[in-house]
Amino acid sequence: MHIKNILNDMEKDNIQAYLLTQFTNVEYISNYKPTSFAFCVIKENPIIYASQMDMEIANRDSSIEVKQYEKFETMIEELKKEGIRNLAIEPSLVYSNYEKFKDDFKIESKNYVDKQRMIKSSSEIENIKKATQIAQTAFKELDVANRKETEDVLAFDLVRLMIENGASGESFDTILVSGSNTSLPHAIPQSKTLETPILVDWGAKYNGYCSDNTRTIVYNEKEQEILDIVRESHDKAIKAIKPGLKCCEIDKVSRDIIKEYGYGDKFIHSTGHSLGLDIHETPTFNARDDTIIEKGMVITVEPGIYLEGEFGVRLEDTVAIGNNAKIIGDLPIEL
Repeated sequence: MHIKNILNDMEKDNIQAYLLTQFTNVEYISNYKPTSFAFCVIKENPIIYASQMDMEIANRDSSIEVKQYEKFETMIEELKKEGIRNLAIEPSLVYSNYEKFKDDFKIESKNYVDKQRMIKSSSEIENIKKATQIAQTAFKELDVANRKETEDVLAFDLVRLMIENGASGESFDTILVSGSNTSLPHAIPQSKTLETPILVDWGAKYNGYCSDNTRTIVYNEKEQEILDIVRESHDKAIKAIKPGLKCCEIDKVSRDIIKEYGYGDKFIHSTGHSLGLDIHETPTFNARDDTIIEKGMVITVEPGIYLEGEFGVRLEDTVAIGNNAKIIGDLPIEL
C-alpha cells in the first residue's frame, strides 16, 4: 500500500523513479533495515541494491526484489535501460551520491515517504505504545529520586532497565541531568551526584519504533512554580489537538500560556515532533509548520522553560491522534 500511494504521487509529478537511501525509509518500504548501505528505487517494479554484506538479511526480510550492488555505473545503466529519465531523490541524499546521478537523470528532491510516514497504521501505534510501556516501566524501576549515584551511571542504568524490560535499545541518547544543567535542553549526563531539580528525557525502541517522554522532579517552591506553568501549557495544548487544525496552531496554544506568565523567551524549542521509526519525524508542532493535523498522527507535546544558569523544566508526553489526542502511557506528571 505504501508503494502504491507513492507511485500515485510520483505519477502526478511526472516522476519515473524515486531513490531512497535513508535506512528507516528503506525499512518502512520493504521491512529490510540496511546495516551497511542500500539504494532502494521505487518504480513500477521496485528494487533494492544491497551491499554484499547485507544480502542475507535483505533476502530474508525484504518484501521487494533485492539485487547485489556492484557499482554505480551498473545501477545507472540498468535504470536508463528501463527508460528512466526523471529521478526523485530524498533531500537527505549525500551530495557525493547526488553527483553520481545528476548527469544521467533530471533530478528533483521529494518527500514522498515522509508524507506516508506521517500517518501511522494501527500496528505502528501498537509498537509505539509497547515502546512507551517499556520505557515508563524502566523509569519507575529506576526510582531516580531515591538514588545516590552519578547522573551518567543512572542514565546507563535506565537504558539497561529498558533493555531488560524488552527494548532493543534506547531511541536516542538518554538525558538524565540535574541542577543548573537542566537549563540545557540537550544536556549530557555528567559524572556528578544528583542536584535539584532532576530532568529525565528518555525513550525505548521496540520493533524498530521509538518512544519519548520527559519528566522533571522538582524540590522547592520556585521549581514547582515553573513546573505548574509548564504543566498548564502541556495540558492545554493536548486538549486543543484536533484533526483539521494546523500544527502551528497547537504550538501557539502551548507557547501563549508560557508567554502569559512572562517566560515566553525561555521556551526555546518547538512544542513537539512526530516519531516512529525515527525519533524525529514530520510534522512538528512549531510556529512554521502549517501541516493539517490528521487522525493517525503520533506527535509529542513537550513545552519547557529554561532559566539560564539556574534550572529548567520540561514535560513531555506522546499523543496518538484520533477524534482528539490521547496520551500514550500512564506515567504521572509529578513523581
